[in-house]
Amino acid sequence: MPDLVHTYSIVALDPETDEMGVAVQSHYFGVGAGVPWAESGVGVVASQAMSDPAYGPRGLDSMRSGTSAPETLNALLQLDDAREIRQVAMVDVQGRAAAHTGAGCIRYAGHHVGDHFSVQANMMLTDEVVPAMRDAYTSARGPLPERLLAALEAAQAAGGDIRGRQSAAMLVVNVHSSGQPWNDVVADLRVDDHPEPLEELRRLLILRRAYHAMSQATDLARQGDIQSALVGGAAARELAPDNLEIAFWGAVAVALSGQMAEATGAFDQLFAIDPNWAELLRRLPAANLLPRDLVTGILGATDHHR
Repeated sequence: MPDLVHTYSIVALDPETDEMGVAVQSHYFGVGAGVPWAESGVGVVASQAMSDPAYGPRGLDSMRSGTSAPETLNALLQLDDAREIRQVAMVDVQGRAAAHTGAGCIRYAGHHVGDHFSVQANMMLTDEVVPAMRDAYTSARGPLPERLLAALEAAQAAGGDIRGRQSAAMLVVNVHSSGQPWNDVVADLRVDDHPEPLEELRRLLILRRAYHAMSQATDLARQGDIQSALVGGAAARELAPDNLEIAFWGAVAVALSGQMAEATGAFDQLFAIDPNWAELLRRLPAANLLPRDLVTGILGATDHHR
């Protein structure tokens, strides 16, 4: 029996940000495991309703060979005897979008294919969900992940899934492949089981941005660009002020900049919360991440390292 992934989703390519992705919410456990598919340099796919996840890898395989999204979808549907209970959408790397809503999908069900995007939904409480998603996406501004999330939030506000909500997911990649797939993922977020999956997805998206800023700041610090690292670290802490991991590596960048009083204060607060952060600091010289004399000075100046 196919997965009962009755849901709503959006697939889109943003030529201004060179990003493409899928976002989805459902009253179904772990919707991110089967609905969203994306590959940089190829395209994105969403497979839902009485879902056949094979549309994902097969769709990407076809588009990878240069076949357009509309041609790919049509060919896959012709091979599927159960196509009338499927809902599938895809966008290829050139922004050509296509969608299918089978006649057997549970109402309210439908889709809208626009310029470089498609929104689709089935088993919705009202028939306003698809128009709400379309309008929210086309009017939203900013990075693609935020625009995708705006479409999902508009769908929920219009009634959403008639059963309620349980899980959500977002998968966004760069349009143009770098040849290094691990560097082409912009966001890969899943909320498998949560009373407010979209709120949790937004929290994770903000946290992901914070960790990305922290990672960039750490790389800059290793390269000796301490001032840029400080700016990046401050941006990360602003996004996630209560995150101890981000606070720790931000303090490392501050220490490398020579601002010892500020660094010592930051480390002192961390060590008071959990002394394991002091032990981690002791281990950094062996990994060539901080000079040993700098670590010794920090530990000697804090109150909670013993």
